[in-house]
Amino acid sequence: MHAALDIFRALGDPTRLRIIHLLRAMELAVGEIAQVVGQSQPRVSRHVRILAEAGLVERRKEGNWVFLRLGKDRSVAPFVALFDRLEPSDGEASWQAADLARLAAVRADRARAAESYFAEHAEEWDAIRSLHVAEAEVEAAMVALLGREPIGHLLDIGTGTGRMIALLGDGARQVTALDRSPDMLRLARAKLPQDAGDKYALLLGDFLDLPLEPESADTVVLHQVLHYAQAPELVIAEAARVTATNGRVLIADFAAHEREELRLRDQHARLGFSDEQMTGWFAQAGLALERVETLPGQELTVVLWLGRQSADVLRHEERIFHDPE
Repeated sequence: MHAALDIFRALGDPTRLRIIHLLRAMELAVGEIAQVVGQSQPRVSRHVRILAEAGLVERRKEGNWVFLRLGKDRSVAPFVALFDRLEPSDGEASWQAADLARLAAVRADRARAAESYFAEHAEEWDAIRSLHVAEAEVEAAMVALLGREPIGHLLDIGTGTGRMIALLGDGARQVTALDRSPDMLRLARAKLPQDAGDKYALLLGDFLDLPLEPESADTVVLHQVLHYAQAPELVIAEAARVTATNGRVLIADFAAHEREELRLRDQHARLGFSDEQMTGWFAQAGLALERVETLPGQELTVVLWLGRQSADVLRHEERIFHDPE
């Protein structure tokens, strides 16, 4: 628990108040905050240290960057809630509006960086996409497979460019997106909605060591990620560990194939998976395999495997084939 006096002292500075207002809008890097408030990064870092010591913000290192979000300690929640109840003065309203305008510019910079990255890698991605069914069809099938059941806390493992955040984030209560690449996480942040607030957490991490508590996620998604794993069964087991009772794990990946160039050119550790493999790995992880949907493409077939963390769910062997025509 943090002392009230420490919290009040931490809030007793205009710059630190500005930082709190900015973090209520979205998670930000220290450098991005410095850009918005017009101060040097070392000076902003000192303000952040004071806020962090009081529990008002949390720091998270991601490669060479440090990202900040509002603190989650119960003792600081009432103080953060005060910002909703206090009517700002004319002067305060002016700097809040100006900071939010500069924050919009930061978001625009993120989007431009994402577009540049997409353009740079478009040719290699298009080469893979041309081999299988259109992404729009895969995404529609994923949404249909999850159905109308609440998504709850969504965990997107290997978020990459953040496409699953954009696809499923609106319907989730909370979103955690994980990737081992800081560059990818910066691209994913460009997909966050304007009113992201603290609903979204983008974390640097590995799919074999998820930084989540057991049974803390309701819906876990691995979209075109598993084929990068040397030991896919361990990844599935780790996903099952953090899945709550009656929660679901949805894997979208390739059926077994022989396109060896994907291993050499694109670093695919596994050339797709069979239903038998998935059935066995799900069972080992304590997941009941509920649904399997197959989406044939030009040369590669995409398969969706949906499992549930629940002892009383019957495993269905019925396959659902989807005709792209």
